[in-house]
Amino acid sequence: MRKYTFTALIITLLQATAFAQTNTVDLLIKDASIINISTGKVADNQVIAVKNGEIINVGTANTLSKYKAKQTISAKGKFVMPALWDMHVHFGGGDSLIQENKDLLNLYIANGITAVRDAAADITPSVLEWRKGVNEGKLLGPTIFTSGPKLEGYKSIWQGDIEVGTMDEVNKALDSLQKIKVDFVKITDNTIKPEIYLGSIKEAGRRGYKTSAHIPPVFTIGQVSEAGLSSIEHISYLLRAGLKNEKELTEQVANGILPARELSLKAINEFDEATAEATFKILAKNKTAVTPTLSISYATAFLDVNDHKNDAFLKYIGPGLRKTYDWRVQRAAKDTKEAIEIRHRTIEKAASLLPLLWRSGVKILAGTDAGYLNSFDYPGLGLHQELELMVKNGLTPLQALQASIINGPEFLNKSDQYGSISIGKKADILILNENPLLNISATQQIHALVVHGKLMDRKQLDALLTVKE
Repeated sequence: MRKYTFTALIITLLQATAFAQTNTVDLLIKDASIINISTGKVADNQVIAVKNGEIINVGTANTLSKYKAKQTISAKGKFVMPALWDMHVHFGGGDSLIQENKDLLNLYIANGITAVRDAAADITPSVLEWRKGVNEGKLLGPTIFTSGPKLEGYKSIWQGDIEVGTMDEVNKALDSLQKIKVDFVKITDNTIKPEIYLGSIKEAGRRGYKTSAHIPPVFTIGQVSEAGLSSIEHISYLLRAGLKNEKELTEQVANGILPARELSLKAINEFDEATAEATFKILAKNKTAVTPTLSISYATAFLDVNDHKNDAFLKYIGPGLRKTYDWRVQRAAKDTKEAIEIRHRTIEKAASLLPLLWRSGVKILAGTDAGYLNSFDYPGLGLHQELELMVKNGLTPLQALQASIINGPEFLNKSDQYGSISIGKKADILILNENPLLNISATQQIHALVVHGKLMDRKQLDALLTVKE
């Protein structure tokens, strides 16, 4: 009898230990008002349980009373939602700027951005190293999804491109990108041959890659979508979709009859909304997304109004990266009064397309183009400005948030891991002082951030904002 009692006691103790271990979590967020970014509904008085970088439960205090936490935070009076994604950034400028680029990772985290899509540059080995370090928990930074070097034609003006002129070279380029396990393929239109451009999109798609690209003036917007392009970078290209004779005009550009600049002017002056809507429905059918990158476009288009020399955020950008801003500034300074007016009209007209794109069913991705070369488009801060510009130009705050938090993961086939505060999702969680559904600028009122399962309070986030000398 004594032996049975002792055995039963051991079993009970083991069960109690197992129960305690099972119900011990890394973090509990209590009293949270959780924003459902899909619906815009807010659930009050919620508790979020986080363990091993994942949300393991969400519910009321009563339903989650069994959990014990290593760390607990009250989110009473705060608004909780998934952290932000910037779907178009750049790291680059050469080996001498590697550390300055690495320093940008802190700016993203300090601003509540826990994932970025790197749309090509010239320091790919370092970016791949950072991607690995973040994924393994050895480096603080946003999760990085990268294209590696982008595809271009011979004698590209951009450093670090893979230059291709035949389909054999395209296949070899894609082989090399597969070896480094890129997350998508980027293609631009500076010198690439038209047939190689389309061939690259199709071959990358055949291999299972999403493609992201600029649009050559020799193709209609519908043509590149039908070819399988996954995302159009920069909304100004979409002005062409409003030309009733877009196909005829692009053929004239291809045959050297019409300068590409004239095509751009016609796109502003002869824009027809019904024609554009028909094309946008083609984009929606083909699941071709659009990354507007309004923040860089506004910054450069209106340099005559704001030279940004007194921007407070400029102090966080290293001197080498600041130097790369000069080329756009100098180019803009040479523009005539007429050219400045065209700059203004182009971005204002292009930005006005956002509601039409949304109504047509086109997925909009929130991306900034922040990084080297792109003047006064600041990593971290730029995404908040992007969201503000989206709302200013006709989207609702909820739609702008969806462009970042839901459409970003969906584009990269990561919706199973991101996009909501729910069981099984990655614990990248933003805790805000105000409700961004009422005022999109509230995304900047960050109380705390859970990044890859680890809580960072406001003091810790502020510590990441070190001033560059």
